Amino acid sequence: MTRPGRRLLAINNYHYRRGGAEAVFLDHMSMFSQAGWDVAPFAMQSERNLASPWSRYFVSEIEFGQQPGFLTKLNHAGKIIYSYEAQRGIAALVEEFRPAIAHAHNVYHHLSPAIFRTLKAAGIPTVMTAHDLKIACPAYKMLSHGQVCEKCRNGNIAQVVLNRCAKDSVALSGLMLLETAVHRALGLYRNTLDRIVVPSRFYRDKLIEWGWPAELLVYIPNFVDPAFLAGERQSEGDYYLFAGRLAPEKGVKTLIRAAAQARVRLVIAGTGPDEKELRALAETVSADIDFVGHVGGDRLQQLIGAAKALVLPSEWYENAPVSVLEAYGLGRPVIGTDIGGIPELIEAEHTGLIALPANADSLATQLARMEAMGADGRSALGRAGHGWVSENFSAGTYQARMLALYAELGVQ
Repeated sequence: MTRPGRRLLAINNYHYRRGGAEAVFLDHMSMFSQAGWDVAPFAMQSERNLASPWSRYFVSEIEFGQQPGFLTKLNHAGKIIYSYEAQRGIAALVEEFRPAIAHAHNVYHHLSPAIFRTLKAAGIPTVMTAHDLKIACPAYKMLSHGQVCEKCRNGNIAQVVLNRCAKDSVALSGLMLLETAVHRALGLYRNTLDRIVVPSRFYRDKLIEWGWPAELLVYIPNFVDPAFLAGERQSEGDYYLFAGRLAPEKGVKTLIRAAAQARVRLVIAGTGPDEKELRALAETVSADIDFVGHVGGDRLQQLIGAAKALVLPSEWYENAPVSVLEAYGLGRPVIGTDIGGIPELIEAEHTGLIALPANADSLATQLARMEAMGADGRSALGRAGHGWVSENFSAGTYQARMLALYAELGVQ
């Protein structure tokens, strides 16, 4: 039975499993629903959405750049900057649902942070989880042309256009500049949010460096799905695993060169814009690699569970990859790069190994070290990871931290 006041409005652009932010959004809703809360989502309409009795309040679908017609694109560009439709939809939902608290995830480009003004006016305490660096960087990744970039620090957001950070496009970069300028002028994040949840200490420190007040930022790490913690241990296979999007910032080119150098077998699970180039590179350097395409659900769990180690060769400011926690949950070690929030999730020499980012030699060295440990050594690292994640990154721990935050904002 729902206790009075336990009504959560959960907000995200997409209402289906699309990426890491969506997984956290949906799992968060499920967790609180199972704990006896009434939960209502607010998102964008899509044929792929999960069913919800609240979908009548969702906003019309926007996938900017994929619509025919100049006027349609212009209309959608306006919604990206400030969505009156989203304000009307969330106002109507709030009127009927009467939430005690709102928790947002990704809203930019689709719902727009205009909704936060509506929630503020309605007196709804509002929390947002920062899954990326959008509230600091107009292009949201602090990445430009494959390189880490902090040129917009100190408010110099014109750099997003000067460097054509958005897909090397002046038009898209200009839209991001205008979007950021409007949002900052109106204080759509800074003056409306009661707290911002950051899943990594690195993101908290980075946002403080960029001028965000420390008292607004709350470190609450992600959690591992209990199914991974409870899963049966598999026999180790003969491969290392990369699972993710095949994009430049993920460091897969560096990983392929490192795998060839270390002479280890690699399985790459995922798709993306670099796939054709990566396949060609694997042939050029004679790497032993199996591209298996997009994999999810039980099949991905099996792939992780049988890998010698999960490898995250990222070359950008990753936040707090849930895949690391999943690997530990399945008793497998991790090799990651020393960038962003990744090293927070690896106890070097205890649960995994850390390599320099964008450095094939360093990554090859760590792959060779992991290989030399043998199955028993790798299993020991995996067991340590399982114990660490069970204690610090369980669903129960996450829920307790979130409930404490909500209580601080007056929700009991």
